[in-house]
Amino acid sequence: WPSRVMVLPATPSRDAGAHSRPSQDGQGEAGPPRPRRPPAFYSSVFAQIEEVGWGQLVSATGDDGVSCLTFRVMDEQRRHHLLEITLPMNYPACPPSIAADVPYLPKLQWSESSRLKDVLCQFQEHLKVLQDYWSTMDGIDKALWVVDPTKPTYAMSHHRIALGDDCYILLHVDTHKPNSLPECRFLGTDGKLERLIKNWRKNRKRWSADRKFHENLATVLDFALPQPPSVSIKDDQQADCGICYATHLPVDDELGTQSGCAADYKCENPSCSRAFHSVCLRDWLRTITTTRQSFDVLFGNCPYCSEPVAVKSTDS
Repeated sequence: WPSRVMVLPATPSRDAGAHSRPSQDGQGEAGPPRPRRPPAFYSSVFAQIEEVGWGQLVSATGDDGVSCLTFRVMDEQRRHHLLEITLPMNYPACPPSIAADVPYLPKLQWSESSRLKDVLCQFQEHLKVLQDYWSTMDGIDKALWVVDPTKPTYAMSHHRIALGDDCYILLHVDTHKPNSLPECRFLGTDGKLERLIKNWRKNRKRWSADRKFHENLATVLDFALPQPPSVSIKDDQQADCGICYATHLPVDDELGTQSGCAADYKCENPSCSRAFHSVCLRDWLRTITTTRQSFDVLFGNCPYCSEPVAVKSTDS
């Protein structure tokens, strides 16, 4: 099921004033020059990033290098989120547009005195509203046999659950009331489906917001739900680095023995367990003012869960 990522309406593109391309022989007429941002825009944006913290900035892209900013945001349960903020040409007179992997986005409260930190604060408040929803989805993923999606995102509210004997229930969880009776469809063989649909109609009033989602589902279906099969992770399966988002480092002589290597460091917090290239983690720690160094070891905090991490300052 596709991710339901919503994006606030964008302001008119700064390239809206179309310009003609020169012809192949170079005789075509040039279009109007592209509008440029004033120098004060850049100094203002850099100051606003400083307020947020450079450690939270994941990337800065766009035609001018800063018109599209992506920040890393942590919620109350230490879930990791990426918030993309696009600055219009007339920023801050007009609000930025935002995008993130969430079921729905907040409506930004904005004035000409607003800054990037206000956008992140409003997004963090929005994440608090979604905590119950994500806790419910986490419970579904752990207790039930989810066959689709195999890699759910934070925006997904649809899950297909295996019930055995080639029967499935397709659930749509209400993002605003996640522990309420969900919308559903049944898929599978006619004989078993008839009984499941009959039980659903008969027992749906027994659904209680005080019970866990999977307990409610078993009660309403009057059926012992199969548990998810144990998944064994192959030893050769590699994880993406939590900083550069690549499985392997590029093949580069400057990286020495690390050239082309897979992630070789893992956060020891069992609820996090994010993998990193040690060279990426080392470079990231050096940008954080709270990082300490003792002999040849850098001591700091995991970018995702803030638990202590330590990595050698050199490859030797």
